[in-house]
Amino acid sequence: MTIYIASYAVISIILLLTINYLIRKQSRKPKQAKMSNHEKDEPILNKEVPQSPIGEESPMDDAINDTLSKSAITEPALEYVSDPDDAEKPGEEEIPTKEKTIKEQSKVDFEGSKGKIIAAVMLGAFVAILNQTLLNVAIPHIMNDLNVSTSTVQWLTTGYMLTNGIFIPITPFLISKLGTRKLLILAMSAFTIGSLVCSVSTGFSMLMIGRVIQAAGAGVIMPLLMTTFLTIFPPEKRGTAMGIMGVAMIFAPAIGPTLSGWLIGHYSWRVLFDLVIPFGIIDLIIASIWMRDVTPRTNPKFDLWGFITSSIGLGFLLYGFSEAGNDGWDSSVVVLSLFIGVVFLVLFVWREFTTDVPMLDLRVFKYDIYALTTVVSMVVNMAMFAGMILLPVYLQNIRGFTALDSGLLMLPGAIVMGIMSPIAGKLFDRFGARPLAIIGLVITVLTTWGFTQLTMQTTYAHIMMLYIFRMFGMSFIMMTVMTEGMNQLPMHLTSHGTAASNTARTVAGSIGTAFLVTVMTNRSTYHTANYSNIITSDNPFIAEKMAQLGQGFAALAGIPTSSGQALAISSIYGKAVQQATIDGINDAFIVATGISAVALLLAFFIRRSTPRTKSK
Repeated sequence: MTIYIASYAVISIILLLTINYLIRKQSRKPKQAKMSNHEKDEPILNKEVPQSPIGEESPMDDAINDTLSKSAITEPALEYVSDPDDAEKPGEEEIPTKEKTIKEQSKVDFEGSKGKIIAAVMLGAFVAILNQTLLNVAIPHIMNDLNVSTSTVQWLTTGYMLTNGIFIPITPFLISKLGTRKLLILAMSAFTIGSLVCSVSTGFSMLMIGRVIQAAGAGVIMPLLMTTFLTIFPPEKRGTAMGIMGVAMIFAPAIGPTLSGWLIGHYSWRVLFDLVIPFGIIDLIIASIWMRDVTPRTNPKFDLWGFITSSIGLGFLLYGFSEAGNDGWDSSVVVLSLFIGVVFLVLFVWREFTTDVPMLDLRVFKYDIYALTTVVSMVVNMAMFAGMILLPVYLQNIRGFTALDSGLLMLPGAIVMGIMSPIAGKLFDRFGARPLAIIGLVITVLTTWGFTQLTMQTTYAHIMMLYIFRMFGMSFIMMTVMTEGMNQLPMHLTSHGTAASNTARTVAGSIGTAFLVTVMTNRSTYHTANYSNIITSDNPFIAEKMAQLGQGFAALAGIPTSSGQALAISSIYGKAVQQATIDGINDAFIVATGISAVALLLAFFIRRSTPRTKSK
């Protein structure tokens, strides 16, 4: 186990430092004492800008923000504000006529390539999400093929998640340093190379290295996708745009388990990695031809201490929560990991608020609607994992359905969510997030409560209908709530907002998984002990029935009465454990219902951000 932790840490740090060295080497240019005439005429977006200390607003900041709001890239996007403190200060000068002409011409070109940019980033996000959902079903087959234990093979998921936790917070720095075009190409290159390494791996260590390389690319893609969408779409169309983005985020998990179950049944697990390699290559070609920088490129200073504290903090925190589901919350490894994680995250927050150039600008949380919607998204993400984690356990381990049957049961619900996502986006543009979130969460609470009544006789069709309605409710929540919060942020904080939001939801997903699995395990143990106290030979009625059952087994199997008695006891115990596990799953769904109810309560406090244009 230790070797895999060390390998993950070393590979992640080497990858990041290599990329940082290359981009620093490329950005080194000789400074000139005076600007040439060509430089004077160069658009402001291509120049480096000085950074202000956190918490201070300089006149240069106002000029930069005003320029960005009028630029070719962000012209369509009105800035959302919730308080008058962000109002533009009087006395700002008009942009020179020559610069206006350059920006208007750039705007026309940019508008013409919007569809191509969307296609490039969405394909990359789709492939990355599809890859993760494909692997879950293949875990047992990888264990058998590579001869590894459950505690070892789970590192394919845990290590992937930990590497995501490292790269998501540094996405704003990478976007500013490299631009969206080069970053997408690098991310998809890492993802494709990692998929190739996984496909040809001959042992678990090589497979683990491939997963870490994959995660380095995939961790950047989702924040990059959200930043791109929020930049190129105006506020009045962001709901529809984010709804379209939701299709990629939802359709991949929808087809992933079903496709994986079918492929595993006919081919090797390596085919799952072979499948995504051509899509990665296609997206690399598309990104090289169609992708453009949609945000201004600057030359920010790399916050090394922020990177170190966030990597250690998030890494240990996510590891602690992931191990809690296996070892329990009282495990010394879990407690120590969570303690180290919390300490270093506190140091990370202190560092980001005190440094002049933060790696992740945490000032985004001073915007009340953004902070509230981030919390709602985290809570919803925790509740959503109840269906994704607990239902397959119930269907496959208790009811005996195959992995393909389990995937097919979830497929209609995910398809409904994918269909409703663009519709919810259009409704968001008209009504805002609060009414949609309330309606969606009411449906989610009711359907999650429906899953607390599972038995051995619950029909496949009933479970499918519950899941479909649950996904229908969640289609009104996920993208609309997140978009409402992002709309409040000024454009220069968009990349930081998406990175902070994705990091928070990743941590919440890890917490939700560990917490609900722990609830299921502890409650199953409790119910098993309770049944053992009830079904005891000290009870004359139970003893008589057990004797009759043992005699029946002996007569049917043609074995001695004592053997029939032992078989009867074993059968009764097996049924008790089976029912106790179902009761434990029902209890976990009760907790998930409570979590959903908390999100419903918070949804009543969501306000709509109001758009305004800057006065000239």
